[in-house]
Amino acid sequence: MKNSQSCIDACVACLIACEKCFASCLEMEGRKDCVKLCRDCADICGLCASLSLRGSQFADELCALCAKCCEACAAECSKHAEHSEECKACAEACKKCVDACKM
Repeated sequence: MKNSQSCIDACVACLIACEKCFASCLEMEGRKDCVKLCRDCADICGLCASLSLRGSQFADELCALCAKCCEACAAECSKHAEHSEECKACAEACKKCVDACKM
């Protein structure tokens, strides 16, 4: 089961980074996809951490979906990383979460 502390920590860190990126990109034109993916990613990371913490039988399946969502969010945020510290931090947190969720 993917209930390792590193997976949980990565999910929580990713949730925080996605929320910050969401708030930042909400004010910027042309970042609709980034906003949507950050919201999805933050939500799934929070749920993944919760299910992992309680040892849910569904944690492994959700971790796989979380990794997929984080990959998509990292790809989108990377497009804006040069111009946005929040997007850069989000992309990095998402990549770490992918690695932790695939362990």
